[in-house]
Amino acid sequence: MFFEISPYHIDKRLIKETVNVMKKGGIVIFPTDSVYAVGCDLHHKKALQKLSKFKGEKLHQMKISIICKDLSQVSEYTKQMSRSNFKILKHHLPGPFTFILKADQIVPKMFDTNKKEIGVRITENSIIQNIVEELGNPVATCSLHDDDEPILEYFVNPYAIFEKYEQEVSIIIDGGQGKIEPSTVVNCLDDNHIQLIRQGGGILNL
Repeated sequence: MFFEISPYHIDKRLIKETVNVMKKGGIVIFPTDSVYAVGCDLHHKKALQKLSKFKGEKLHQMKISIICKDLSQVSEYTKQMSRSNFKILKHHLPGPFTFILKADQIVPKMFDTNKKEIGVRITENSIIQNIVEELGNPVATCSLHDDDEPILEYFVNPYAIFEKYEQEVSIIIDGGQGKIEPSTVVNCLDDNHIQLIRQGGGILNL
């Protein structure tokens, strides 16, 4: 399915339909405040397995982040943050950032992994934020493109995305032309050493 949703005039009916599909295990391509991304219901194990198949990777090896509604929801999936890290996230989010934090015990079980960290996002894009709010829990997400792959037209043009991926996902949301810069990735695992992993669309101010 191909849904056209304006980020300025959210069609709640299409948001609800998208969430219903996700709750049944569907995977969806959607806009963010950086590049288009693909994701699913974080709490649907079969959907996570579909997502790994889509990326051609094993679930425990994937670079998956979670898109949360707010910092309160972030805290449900991460260990207690230091005061300094909380201030950094509060200052930069919502925005085009992925912050790597220490994961709570529930996260490794979801992804069949021993990893003790998780990337978290709170995006400014109103479409995916409405989806997360309607879903009631975070969306598990990863980029359409690989980190070492250039961002070509079919990563930013919704119609090109549809032509390439329509047989592989349940829904593709056209939220307008995507951006060509990915999110800025920041490692916050060490409270005393905040590390910029990847410069993207967000400018980090410490």
